[in-house]
Amino acid sequence: MKPAVLTGEHYMTGDEACAEGALAAGCLFFGGYPITPATEVAERMSARLPGVGGTYIQMEDEIAAMAAVVGASCAGVKSMTATSGPGFSLMMENIGLAVCTETPCVVVNVQRAGPSTGLPTMGAQGDMMQARWGSHGHYDIIALAPSSAQEIFYQSILAFNLSETYRTPVLIMTDEVVGHMSERVIIPDAKEIKLMSRPTPKVGKERFKPFAPAENGVAPMANAGEGYKIHVTGLTHDEKGYPVMTVDAQVSMMERIMNKFAKNLKHILRTESHRIEDAEIVVVSYGVSARTALAAVEDARERGIRAGLLRLITVWPFPSEMICSLAARVKGFVTVEQNLGQIHLEVQRAAAGKAPAYLAGHAGGSLISPEQVLDVIEHGF
Repeated sequence: MKPAVLTGEHYMTGDEACAEGALAAGCLFFGGYPITPATEVAERMSARLPGVGGTYIQMEDEIAAMAAVVGASCAGVKSMTATSGPGFSLMMENIGLAVCTETPCVVVNVQRAGPSTGLPTMGAQGDMMQARWGSHGHYDIIALAPSSAQEIFYQSILAFNLSETYRTPVLIMTDEVVGHMSERVIIPDAKEIKLMSRPTPKVGKERFKPFAPAENGVAPMANAGEGYKIHVTGLTHDEKGYPVMTVDAQVSMMERIMNKFAKNLKHILRTESHRIEDAEIVVVSYGVSARTALAAVEDARERGIRAGLLRLITVWPFPSEMICSLAARVKGFVTVEQNLGQIHLEVQRAAAGKAPAYLAGHAGGSLISPEQVLDVIEHGF
């Protein structure tokens, strides 16, 4: 059997690095359906999983693929899938099921320009609000945004760790550019990679309640087939997992689901700052767009403009308090993203009128150049 971790220095695409990160995290099931520009993740997993004792299965469509991922996770296996915009839309109902049943899993969206079929071979970041609100009902979600092949390797590990720790689906919102760009990726030795597994029951089988939260708000999870009494349903349910069709039960279930995030926000949120200590203008960006945003910040500094970059590693939950705090002291914000202003609206909301926010963005299909960003920095304020 081949090692799950291919230690050493490699030259690979972001999609391939994503697959290698998942394997390093202990992923042993991939339920997939091919779609540009995410197919290479599935291809890599289909080739690698059998050699490490895992299973790859290609389903009849994205709906079934997501259902298979949820089912495999309920059986105790770290599970994932990868897709792009149209497939992401089809997966949303079962992502909502995973939220409601608090089932850990990882979903990778290699974004392309839309809507509908759009530009299948060209990158965009137009699914960011769908990531937050794509399934029906109210819920919280964790969504990461890698900016390089090296980072998507580590974010794949992080996604599984967060998913297992908090019993929740975690989304990796990458894009065609990061997915298809080949870069150097250094994979550390397996013993240097910290892995997390879902919390397990600490009480006897007769006393176990599958949705009774621990102190951190997360309920221990028993795997199907271990002898615990488990009832899994997408209906509103109590701590035993049994359907209860009352308003009080809905309130209790939603408090449990939401509190997992509220109680652990400081452990979930991740950002990276560059020269914002004295910045008058803060550029907010994520994913591949943050790479050109960084160049624009450096160009602005050369022209005497005190600009800084706040890169969102965790896009959801959104770092609202950090933006609000910055808004109290800066002249304004520039959001850089390959859409027409999805995260930009969140920046405006969090700034709460304390500082203006401008957008450097377009509908996708090409990178936003540093010159475009610099133009907004120079003329927006």
